Amino acid sequence: MEIRTATDDDVDAIRSIAHQSLSSTYTDFLGEETVESAIDQWYGDGFGDELEDDHAVVLVVERDGEIAGFSQSDLVGQQYGSGRILWLHVRPDHRGSGTGVRLLVRTRETLIDEGADHVEGFVLADNAGGNEFYREHGFEQAGQREVEIGDETFTENVYVEGDLEDEGWGAIDELEIDGETVYVSYGEAARGSRSPFYSAYRDDDRKELYAWLCGNCDSIDNTMDTMGRIECNVCGNRRKATRWDASYL
Repeated sequence: MEIRTATDDDVDAIRSIAHQSLSSTYTDFLGEETVESAIDQWYGDGFGDELEDDHAVVLVVERDGEIAGFSQSDLVGQQYGSGRILWLHVRPDHRGSGTGVRLLVRTRETLIDEGADHVEGFVLADNAGGNEFYREHGFEQAGQREVEIGDETFTENVYVEGDLEDEGWGAIDELEIDGETVYVSYGEAARGSRSPFYSAYRDDDRKELYAWLCGNCDSIDNTMDTMGRIECNVCGNRRKATRWDASYL
């Protein structure tokens, strides 16, 4: 799985995924005409210009050589203090495989790296699955707002998370890696040279650390020395030492 910044070459895929996602999830309360209008409004000819906007953060996730989903966010407020996840869409045939939570985690990290001091998520109030997704991954509803989709007005729920430095951030993912089931806690991250490492456990109670998941290549094949250095044996992602070595004093 690769998550990267979207480019002009991704516009058609983004448009297609947005249409598939909206049509499969939202048609209970969004008519097809409204969906078509929204796609033209948001992902039409001007969307390529939005990708160049300093306020915009659009990421795509690739799996098996194809784009499986994307997130659309922006940075607002004084000195870009607020990061807002406006949409997070995953192709219906890639749902339930950890794609959504990994995209959420990377989007959150990118907004923080761009200067956000808090992150918000927006989801239509009528989208039961989307609301549950945010609640399950460390967000709490903080309010509501109105949003225009086509010619209609809908209510969105606004979700926020706690302190960004809080290691208890609640995004947990159950992954199968090399035939092993591990439970990854994205709130327990260690900064790496290419991407963070995340704590991985054998059990969902997370009482005993089992391994570190490399956020760059999704491998748990890594080594950690007595100084706290971690190196991924697959891609070379590294975490610096966390303690002084007395032999150098």
